[in-house]
Amino acid sequence: MAKTASSMKNFEKSLNRLEEIVQKLEEGESSLEELLKLYEEGSKLARELKQNLDIASKKLDELAAMEEEEKIES
Repeated sequence: MAKTASSMKNFEKSLNRLEEIVQKLEEGESSLEELLKLYEEGSKLARELKQNLDIASKKLDELAAMEEEEKIES
């Protein structure tokens, strides 16, 4: 359970950072070099967050399938 809470905290931290990056990119007040660095960081975070969501979705699908099997067996 602690691992799940830690993972959720890290997910939320990454999501918050991505939101900050998007805001800075939308403002467009940074130098081109800074914007490129932000874009690169944001792209990396977006990929990592998507992977985490895909893993969670797969786990939920597995749990739902197990629950459905238990209902059928009962």
